[in-house]
Amino acid sequence: MAQDPTRKNSPQGRAQSAQASGFGRRLLQSTSLVSFMTLLSRILGLVRDVVFARFFGATIVMDAFIVANRIPNMLRRFFAEGAFSQGFVPVMARYREQRDHDDAREFVDAVAGTLGLLLFLLTLVGVVAAPLLVLVVAPGFVGDDGRFDLATAMLRFTFPYLFFVSLTAFAGGVLNTYGKFGAPAFTPVILNVVLIASALWLAPQLEEPGMALAYAVFIAGAVQLAFQLPFLAKIHAVPRPRWRPRHEGVRRVVTLMLPAIFGSSVAQINVLLGGIIASLLGVGKISLLYYSDRLMEFPLGLFGIALATVTLPYLSRQAANRSMREFADTVDWSMRLVVLIATPAAVGLIVLAGPLVATIFYGGEFTAFDVEMAALSLQAFAAGLIGFSFVKILAPAYFAREDTKTPVRVGLIALAVNFTLSVILAYVLTQAGYAGTHAGLALAISIAAIVNAWLLYRGLRRDGVVSESQGWLALLLRVIAANAVMVIGIRYLDRPLDWWLAAGVLERAWWLGVVVTVGVVAYFAVLWLLGTRVRHFRHGTG
Repeated sequence: MAQDPTRKNSPQGRAQSAQASGFGRRLLQSTSLVSFMTLLSRILGLVRDVVFARFFGATIVMDAFIVANRIPNMLRRFFAEGAFSQGFVPVMARYREQRDHDDAREFVDAVAGTLGLLLFLLTLVGVVAAPLLVLVVAPGFVGDDGRFDLATAMLRFTFPYLFFVSLTAFAGGVLNTYGKFGAPAFTPVILNVVLIASALWLAPQLEEPGMALAYAVFIAGAVQLAFQLPFLAKIHAVPRPRWRPRHEGVRRVVTLMLPAIFGSSVAQINVLLGGIIASLLGVGKISLLYYSDRLMEFPLGLFGIALATVTLPYLSRQAANRSMREFADTVDWSMRLVVLIATPAAVGLIVLAGPLVATIFYGGEFTAFDVEMAALSLQAFAAGLIGFSFVKILAPAYFAREDTKTPVRVGLIALAVNFTLSVILAYVLTQAGYAGTHAGLALAISIAAIVNAWLLYRGLRRDGVVSESQGWLALLLRVIAANAVMVIGIRYLDRPLDWWLAAGVLERAWWLGVVVTVGVVAYFAVLWLLGTRVRHFRHGTG
């Protein structure tokens, strides 16, 4: 009788188990590397935002810069690490798996030349049409010459960032496909360093200090692109740009990109809608949403985006090789990690919103009232952190299978939810005379993210990509128990907001570090006591 190769005790079964175990370790190691690089970038990002808060606060200058920087960054989600990556990486993976090296190089050259020229033309249009773009994105600036004119002037320097960062993302996509995750993950550090340096040293030298931030964005974009080139050269993948819009690979990328532009960028569009409405609510509301969003983005970028960056190439290869069991295991593994990490992060942000904002931003131009207002919107954003994180890993599961239509349909529903709730909440809270109207916009964005994640998950279950696997109920119960103990520990050590505002910078930072450390230790200690081990996630893909 032939031995069942699926049995773990058989030689074939042991080989498959070892292979799966090795895959799980590689995936976990790659995620850890990207997370570490992202942590470095996010720490510098927090330093950058602290500098912004101290020097510019929630003022006209900051409102103008946020709008000027938001436009190229929103488009960056379309042409860079958002839709483009979702379309490019699966096709690149298929070329590597099913074609020879020359075909893959020809494909890279065609994408580089076609994308580069289109981005250059788009950049020219954006610079010329800067006033119109500001009008669309921030209609509340109309009639406010200070904010409108400053935002327009800034946008003429920030818009070219789209050209640089999109080509940087293209280079990063190539490197990720070859399993080189470190350099692309480190690249955002450059932007933060240049922005910090400009705010500290260049801004005081200018008649309009805020323009230093716009100049910095332009310079950083060029440096980020140049930084990637040596790493591409090391793997002999420096592109030789060719204008080849009819190349079959280019056409396939475009086919995947067009719907993915919407499907992968719903969160950014939701934030944009929130910004449009916020511009109508008065000076400072855009800035308050920005500061609270940055704190929420810290754990999201550290883990959710890092995990998505690493899993997409793996999922794409598994889909190309029709290894659907491994594909499902990878999705399941990613979902478990999101629940394990994103849940305590969301709870922690909600419970410690006031102390976090006070410790990081309070001082200089950032007032006590700003602390209270930013804390409200941070809590609202944190409520959707799990939804944001799940979208980051579930959407690639569609793109890896070259299904871009479903995320579009789901995105349209989420967008409608966000727009409807934003208008309703903004109106109701304004009529009630509530100072924290911006928090209603943040809450609408969070609810839309949760709806988006749920519909994506439901679609994957319907398609049989994910299913009820063992251990989920036990994991959820352990996470709930660990979070409960964590909250008790945090509440016991936490102090009233007045104390945080009255304390010195070092005292605030020290005590916040103590509180967060106790919360983290309590969370993982309870998980360990209840039987959760690292090996369960290292072998999760097996």
